[in-house]
Amino acid sequence: MNKPQIRTDYVFPKTVEELEFGPCCRTGVLLEGNAGWRTLRPVVHHELCVKCGTCWTICPDGVIDRNIDIDYNFCKGCGLCAHECPKKAIEMVLEVGEDA
Repeated sequence: MNKPQIRTDYVFPKTVEELEFGPCCRTGVLLEGNAGWRTLRPVVHHELCVKCGTCWTICPDGVIDRNIDIDYNFCKGCGLCAHECPKKAIEMVLEVGEDA
């Protein structure tokens, strides 16, 4: 399955007439990844990880791959992966924004 691509060239419409509506709208691209509301993000300590696949299986957003790498563009920071990790190899850390 291909993940959506974040669209960096999008220009927000200035008038109602410029809005795309209906079945003719383009799909398959997102204007933003994580919308900025995530307060915690998971960090994997690979030296502790035994690659059991629990986090990969339980992630509701499907952002953890089989190598236990996390796609932070789409991670919502729910913490399920860290909570369910049997080896506590995933830690939730405070998200540090660009303006921090």
